[in-house]
Amino acid sequence: MSHPYTEVERDRLAKLDKIRAAGIDPYPPRTRFGDLRLRAAEALRRIQAWQAALPQQDDQERAATLHAGDASICAVMGRIVARRVMGKASFVSVEDDSGRLQLYARVGPDSIDAASFELFRDLDLGDFIEAKGNLFITKTGEPTLRVTDWSLLSKSISPLPIAKEEKQPDGSIKRYSAFIDPESRYRQRYADLAVNPEVREIFRTRARIIKVLREFLDSHGFLEVETPILQPIYGGAAARPFITHHNQLDQDLYLRISFELYLKRLLVGGIERVYEIGRDFRNEGVSFKHNPEFTQLEFYAAYMDVFSVMDLTEQMMQHLAREVLAASGGKTFFRGHTIDLTQPWQRITLRDAILQHAGIDYVEFPDRDTLAAAVLERKLMPPDVVKGKTRGKLIDSLLGDYVEKNLIQPTFLYDYPRDISPLAKSKAGDPTTVERFEGFIGGMELCNAFSELNDPLDQEQRFLEEMRGGDDEAQPMDEDYLRAMRYGMPPNGGFGMGIDRLTMLFTNNDSIREVLLFPHLRKEA
Repeated sequence: MSHPYTEVERDRLAKLDKIRAAGIDPYPPRTRFGDLRLRAAEALRRIQAWQAALPQQDDQERAATLHAGDASICAVMGRIVARRVMGKASFVSVEDDSGRLQLYARVGPDSIDAASFELFRDLDLGDFIEAKGNLFITKTGEPTLRVTDWSLLSKSISPLPIAKEEKQPDGSIKRYSAFIDPESRYRQRYADLAVNPEVREIFRTRARIIKVLREFLDSHGFLEVETPILQPIYGGAAARPFITHHNQLDQDLYLRISFELYLKRLLVGGIERVYEIGRDFRNEGVSFKHNPEFTQLEFYAAYMDVFSVMDLTEQMMQHLAREVLAASGGKTFFRGHTIDLTQPWQRITLRDAILQHAGIDYVEFPDRDTLAAAVLERKLMPPDVVKGKTRGKLIDSLLGDYVEKNLIQPTFLYDYPRDISPLAKSKAGDPTTVERFEGFIGGMELCNAFSELNDPLDQEQRFLEEMRGGDDEAQPMDEDYLRAMRYGMPPNGGFGMGIDRLTMLFTNNDSIREVLLFPHLRKEA
């Protein structure tokens, strides 16, 4: 079915026909003034520099000089976001990714001819154009390009939901977006980015976060690598995978749920510090903090343990905050709280945190049944939630229900149950507990780390226990990974962190969909 054009779109299509009838290509293959182009911000800086260099003049002479303009010729390119026609003169504002600049065109020897002006006057919001001319300042003080030549670069057929703008007494611009429905914005992210500059800033911040993380890890001797996305055996996390099929090999494959087991194989091969930033895929529910595909950072370092990884994580996050949030002194505002990311992190055992916030000491209940009975007796969870959970998953639920929301300032919780940490090394003298931490900020889990298990016999036994447990998110047996371990794996510490949640924290967004360019959504009705 073809697109049902609206009246506005039909009017623009008529303009398109008129443009073509005039012998103009409305979608030309290249620009005409590329060698003269200034981005909007550069044009504004040039005007400011020109103003500053003007000799001393009285106000009337200065105004005349500014209105006459800078003699040098330049060009700007961008999307039209505002326009007004005043008789034989027309003003438009064009926007590129650095800002916006006003253009002025009229019929005259110092501007454009009548035929060109007629087409210029008929331009629509959303059209992309390029314009050549000289920079000047209008009598109202607006930096402007006086157009001497121009070209249409792309005709807009469907009107963007352009925001309404009002100039405030202090000179700032207040925007009232016409495109604020979240689901519409996520489905049409291209339109969202086009009309909401603050959304573009989210993704610039996201890119900056990834860049700074890379720089930090590179400077600490880590090697960035790439591991398979399609894997014959999935592993490294408790999650259900997506399954696909390779026709030539007649083989089922899985989209990875983690990089972990492949990165640790590289430690066996003698690469002592490795990291990867990339996509993971987990066949799980969609929520404000979960998306089926997400970006993850994982690193593994030989001869480190959970506590040295904890120290490195604290240094990394403090460095990241100073670099990305420099304007706020390393602080972010998230979920109604001001959070100082440059301060030392609190360090609390999981046992003490649950005792403090849920009022139960799970160490006093050494098996699943006694802990379940205590949880039910204290009405900490309903019976249908308790049913079927292992001891470790009961403890994890207590953490999620009672502790996590209270961890606002940066906090490490450490010493976790063994049965929910099949790849972590056991704590000395306590076989039920492993050397693991999770990092929390703003009431949200942000990162996870272990002293990694490097005993192949213990690892094989853990895999078997997982498989016997009947959990559909259990780690399957990975014989090749065990073979790698049998060659000898150095003691090491490992770390994982979601880039999406980190971006939520740094940009004060409570939904993961705000920080994903194209989040997964249900089919449109």
